[in-house]
Amino acid sequence: MRQVLRHIFEKKQAYARLPLFEHMRDEELDPSERLAFYPCMAYFILSFGDLNKFVLREEPAADEYQEMVNAHTREDDHHWPWYLEDLSKLGYDVEGRSTDLLNFLWGEETIQNRILTARLTELIKGTTGLERLVIIEAIEETGNVLFGAMLPLAEALEKRLDTQLRYCGSFHFERESGHAVNADHAELARIPLDAETRARYIALADEVFTIFEPWTHELLSYALAHPVSAPVADPETDGVSQVMTRSSVLTARSTAA
Repeated sequence: MRQVLRHIFEKKQAYARLPLFEHMRDEELDPSERLAFYPCMAYFILSFGDLNKFVLREEPAADEYQEMVNAHTREDDHHWPWYLEDLSKLGYDVEGRSTDLLNFLWGEETIQNRILTARLTELIKGTTGLERLVIIEAIEETGNVLFGAMLPLAEALEKRLDTQLRYCGSFHFERESGHAVNADHAELARIPLDAETRARYIALADEVFTIFEPWTHELLSYALAHPVSAPVADPETDGVSQVMTRSSVLTARSTAA
């Protein structure tokens, strides 16, 4: 398994160089601009709780590896309320019609969010507990890249807004296991694999990074299409663009700062 974990780390390094994360590290931009993609990932973030509860988790567990998976899912299945909390604090909790919100969540701008959820479900279906640990390890590394890039932005915005951003900031980052079910890498690395199994596990990890990449491009496209400095649409005349784009809350606070 050691070679599989090393391969995942190498894929993580390449993933961290994707345009979204370069954008997030661009210090010439205001932190709020670098985090402007935040509402775009709502569908996937909320779906991820269900992915843990109903796809990754299997009870009773068939073996010790599935028990490890189950333990991990109990850690990760309840983070989405923190996302919603920050959505409001960042000024995106605007009033709108329910149909506008549904149009946003199932519209063209968020299609990769829905595809990502579906493809992860398909990838996980029928896998063993140990295979799921590999998939989780790869997913966790994609998350580590995102949350690591998000952390300094959250810290800057927490000071500006005088509030705690539990999903974007250190509260969430410190609670993330970062690796499969808190198992240390030494334990995982000692699991013996034959060449055929090792190749299959590497292919599973590769697929995780492959299906996450279009999602990152969608998030960046959304951020560029909805800059924080753009005027807020009139909800009476343009409800669809008003939903989940930007409220005047953070803009006003930023001006005051």
